[in-house]
Amino acid sequence: MTGTAHVDTFARDRQPPRDQWPELVFDLPELRYPERMNCASELLGGAIARGQGDRVAIRSTDGLSWTYRELEARANRIAQLLVDDLGVVPGNRVLLRGPNSPMMAACWFAIMKAGAIAVATMPLLRAKELTDIVTKAEASHALCDSRLAEELDLARPACPTLERVALFETDAADGVEARSAAKPSTFADVATLATDTALIAFTSGTTGKPKGTMHSHRDVIAACDCWPKHTLKATPDDVFTGSPPLAFTFGLGGLLVFPLRIGASTLLVERPSPEALLDVVEKHRPTVLFTAPTSYRAMALASAGRDLASLRKCVSAGEALPAATRKLWKDATGIDIIDGIGSTEMFHIFISHGDDDVRPGATGKPVPGYRACVLDEHGRPLPRGQVGRLAVKGPTGCRYLDDPRQANYVQGGWNLTGDAYLVDDDGWFVYQARTDDMIVSAGYNIAGPEVEASLMQHAAVADCGVVAAPDEERGMIVKAFVVLKPGHLPGEAMKRALQDHVKASIAPYKYPRAIEFVESLPRTETGKLQRFRLRQMASA
Repeated sequence: MTGTAHVDTFARDRQPPRDQWPELVFDLPELRYPERMNCASELLGGAIARGQGDRVAIRSTDGLSWTYRELEARANRIAQLLVDDLGVVPGNRVLLRGPNSPMMAACWFAIMKAGAIAVATMPLLRAKELTDIVTKAEASHALCDSRLAEELDLARPACPTLERVALFETDAADGVEARSAAKPSTFADVATLATDTALIAFTSGTTGKPKGTMHSHRDVIAACDCWPKHTLKATPDDVFTGSPPLAFTFGLGGLLVFPLRIGASTLLVERPSPEALLDVVEKHRPTVLFTAPTSYRAMALASAGRDLASLRKCVSAGEALPAATRKLWKDATGIDIIDGIGSTEMFHIFISHGDDDVRPGATGKPVPGYRACVLDEHGRPLPRGQVGRLAVKGPTGCRYLDDPRQANYVQGGWNLTGDAYLVDDDGWFVYQARTDDMIVSAGYNIAGPEVEASLMQHAAVADCGVVAAPDEERGMIVKAFVVLKPGHLPGEAMKRALQDHVKASIAPYKYPRAIEFVESLPRTETGKLQRFRLRQMASA
């Protein structure tokens, strides 16, 4: 194999040891890709080459609409700006920060075209979390929505590698729009290896320390050619929309690369609350919807009198789909939600069912291109009906950025997702619980220790423990058990003060929706917090 296109070999140099890589399988003929491939060339140039250049690729709720040809021209100009003005070379990490918008998408494609590595972040992240990500990825450049610049500015003093920042969604003379307008509309996409890293997607683990998952150009295209093609079965005439941020691989796949791979269009919504999504469906008539179970429940309960007839496929992922939520949505719309499980480490959905083969309570079966089984604690396959660790392999797999936790996620060539499952007599995979301390609430992954660290910074808190608590609407919520310092009184005022403190210090969606004040926390003789006891208390 000829060498990497990356001049900056940071990502390649920090891949896991080869004996800790997952086994990659390419069972489907469409998964056999050339040695060199740039995913932007495949998704944009490929669509234009197939005669789809004048079809609408991307639109926004304020009426902005770009064809495939216009989106590529915009991405080309931004790529030229990255290279000429900002000094980006292939392999540099470029932080990408903004809500879902056409410019956010154009910037992502520009980074791909330049052969750099996109490090997208969710709009809600605060300076501390941005600092952790920039530091781990050693990001040298950033493209940031001007409306979100404040937290990045606060983070910059602690981010010595971050040398150049350019703002978009601005009319300023030094903004991305103005500076790229003078650039040519053509750009020679960097001829990356198919295995060169294209993006580093961060997920928070049980320790709260961010884990960077590395995905190649081939991973992006392989994900497009598995679940969307064989399970979703959308068409070029579909219009995609939904709530997951493009910084989540769930959103990047479902709202950008999947629709563009098939020549469809996507409608990006900046503030996709359930009420806003109902408005979007009525006004803009999308046909494919991606959101979390919590949002489906809220939308179903508020759907009376709404015209949702344009929808024909609805996709849920990010957390287990409650049977009650599925029924609510089916009663409201007549549509069976397509449920699935994916992970940031695997890029997207690997177990799912379609809208024509549904079993309430079960997640589904392995997506064509993937294999799955349930293993015991020794790595041996379990018989059907027994609960064990979900193990998956396929054309994508976990490669953590310089992280010893790789050895926990990949064992014996299998990706161990951290989920407990069983397989029923008919081969359906049925979700049981998480096997770690991650809290999945309304589609967001929240690390309990990170919330604990925030609470411990409050002057009134002596000790605390954070776990998941069952919730009918959100599946799980964050619950904190708090020991107060002498002189501080428990009560509703203290609860609100602690919640506001967490919202101000880390992403607001991570705040504890439930707080219980206790005199002490259960700990071992060596001082370790016994989380299983807190979970028992939360469940009770």
